[in-house]
Amino acid sequence: MYVCAIKDAYSNRIVGYAISDRMKSRLAVAALETAIARRGHVAGCVVHSDRGSQFRSRKFTAALHRHGLVGSMGQVGSAGDNAAMESFFSLLQKNVLNRRRWTTQDELRIAIVTWIERTYHRHRRQNALGKLTPTEYDIIMSQTANQAA
Repeated sequence: MYVCAIKDAYSNRIVGYAISDRMKSRLAVAALETAIARRGHVAGCVVHSDRGSQFRSRKFTAALHRHGLVGSMGQVGSAGDNAAMESFFSLLQKNVLNRRRWTTQDELRIAIVTWIERTYHRHRRQNALGKLTPTEYDIIMSQTANQAA
């Protein structure tokens, strides 16, 4: 199974993700479309990715342009460019995939979604967010922004 995830660098929240048994451009486009639907107005935002073929595909670049997003890719062999996502996938591996054997893909898919939505977003406190969870941080920052406006 393949998971494509899009992380908001501001709140560390996984704003879009898609899961499939094949790594194709439509998986990356589905994750991007989910992120756009969740965040709303995204024109001008930068979408950083590694150099995977799914992120260089016509379908993905067309989706970026259709929504006014700016694509950015790290240099070949530069792991630091994608460190935030590598850290997320390492946590996913440790907390879901390595915990036990999965009998069906649907069972694993449910476990991944549950871990992202329940544990990672709502229970995992992060130092970079002042010991808040991504959901708490999002709520506080959106209330602050609304009050300032």
